[in-house]
Amino acid sequence: MNWDQIAGNWKQLTGRVQQQWGKLTNDDLTRIEGNERELAGKIQERYGVSKEEAERQVKDWQDRM
Repeated sequence: MNWDQIAGNWKQLTGRVQQQWGKLTNDDLTRIEGNERELAGKIQERYGVSKEEAERQVKDWQDRM
């Protein structure tokens, strides 16, 4: 699934996002609104990982979708 499809189906995918990254709140997911960079930034913030690691996690998740 490409990121345009993810963004278009964001509300339906938020449950899967929360399964992957449980520290993200509903407010976080609402603010992210399907934005790939915002998601990576929140992962970086909540989990204390590097930007590169957060981006890798998002890419891996995207590939599984």
